[in-house]
Amino acid sequence: MRIIAGAFKGRVLQAPSWEGLRPTSDRLRETLFNILAPRIAGAVVADVCAGTGAVGLEALSRGAAHVTFVEQDRRAVALIEANVGRCGVSGGYTVDRRDALATGREGRAFDIVFVDPPYAQRDLAPWVASAAPVLAPGGLVVLEHASRLEPPAAVAGLVLGRRLRQGDSALAFYAAPGGGPE
Repeated sequence: MRIIAGAFKGRVLQAPSWEGLRPTSDRLRETLFNILAPRIAGAVVADVCAGTGAVGLEALSRGAAHVTFVEQDRRAVALIEANVGRCGVSGGYTVDRRDALATGREGRAFDIVFVDPPYAQRDLAPWVASAAPVLAPGGLVVLEHASRLEPPAAVAGLVLGRRLRQGDSALAFYAAPGGGPE
């Protein structure tokens, strides 16, 4: 795992040493950020179920103003902190150790909310719904999920605008009507 572009390009990230954490692949992150490129500079981003922190660090590397890493597992929180250190990040981020489905604690609106729940989750609607209350006007929710699952067409006032499959992973892009993804 490495940072693909931006200020931290080429930095190698520490991978988990335990089973059960599935980091977003370099290839899928590259595709994601090619799509998000016009939205990243100056954006406030949430990386939910952050795992290694690779998605949030990629956002910071490409000019996001702030990233909130949301992760419940203490081992993953330590891994995020280690990877933040590997990239030399000194500010512009917070790590929030909590249940990802517990909403309302952020105190800020996010331009982009990236949600990567465990692939064993079959009901994806609660994950999208948990992002809706903290989404800024014109914001975007990106849900990474197993490609064998169908994401909901609409949840909590957000509408599926685009879906992209890559191997056993897929990305679903949600926005409020009229604020859809490119």
